[in-house]
Amino acid sequence: MTDQELRTVLAEFDIKSNIESVAPLGNGLINDTFRVNVSDEKSPGYVLQRINNAVFTDVDLLQHNIEVVTDHVRQKLMDNGASDIERRVLHFAKAKKTGLTYYKDNEDRYWRVSRFIPRAITYETVTTEYSYEAGVAFGDFERMLVDVPESLGETIPDFHNMELRANQLHEAVATDPLGRVKEVGDMLDIVESDVEEMCKAERMYREGKLPKRICHCDTKVNNMMFDENGDVLCVIDLDTVMPNFIFSDYGDFLRTAANFVAEDDPNIEKVGFNMEIFKAFTSGYLSTAGSFLIPTETDNLPYAAALFPFMQGVRFLTDYINGDVYYKIKYPAHNLDRSRNQFALYTDVRRHDEEMADYVNSCLKKD
Repeated sequence: MTDQELRTVLAEFDIKSNIESVAPLGNGLINDTFRVNVSDEKSPGYVLQRINNAVFTDVDLLQHNIEVVTDHVRQKLMDNGASDIERRVLHFAKAKKTGLTYYKDNEDRYWRVSRFIPRAITYETVTTEYSYEAGVAFGDFERMLVDVPESLGETIPDFHNMELRANQLHEAVATDPLGRVKEVGDMLDIVESDVEEMCKAERMYREGKLPKRICHCDTKVNNMMFDENGDVLCVIDLDTVMPNFIFSDYGDFLRTAANFVAEDDPNIEKVGFNMEIFKAFTSGYLSTAGSFLIPTETDNLPYAAALFPFMQGVRFLTDYINGDVYYKIKYPAHNLDRSRNQFALYTDVRRHDEEMADYVNSCLKKD
């Protein structure tokens, strides 16, 4: 979009300062993001985003979730006498005509504007230090939202539903549109051997043994902002905040952060589960989330660590069998390599079941 088109969108929001410039910001894969600089030296400026409504089909629900969560976190910070609150929680501008925190233009594009957080940085590198801080931050984020007074909806329904992913794989195998099933028998054997166990979260939920809580559902190191002293300011990227099992926040972080290599590295012999990252994240997470988690949740944290590479392996494998229709690929066997990588990670995680359980228990005893 042109600079003038972006300024036209910004004019729809209640922004007091004059806009000096609008420029692309970051490298996000879902939403288009722009940094908005303003003339008022006392204002840090804004962030303009085009919401990808192909992914988030109910933008009203999406923004409702975010508003409820940010309002609740802000009130908690105020009640606790926290300082620098405006840098510790996101704040969204309202559209002039509707009073909503988003604007729909004439081409059915959705936009929102948030206040820019000054003197804040994010990190891409995964270290034990940042993993510990991530555990603390995401656990605390969940803790603050335990008593949210309003119900939230699922911005992406069945986002981490293992039963659904297993059914999708079974359908792909039955159809086998490109005759690829014969190539992946070893992985299908792993799935059939362990899928019932990996689907136990949904069963426990139906039996009333496992609660759903408000979770972030996209727990990465770069979804935290740090201040100039290296302390965590806040959790960002709230589009996937919704009711889910805490396994989502715990297991999905470890799936990416604790793998020795990237999820699509074809060198399977290099794939492995980094127990130092596991311990750092788990220690941080339980230092905050341990105050509200119930035994069903803490007892199954090793299961969560295994669930997410298993689930992602199933998803990559399903897409490969179906002809690579969902995930973007860079070469014909990309999804096949991804699948083998994730199942190799899953296998290595399971070798640490007992060690993980012992470490979780040791953290809980310390608290």
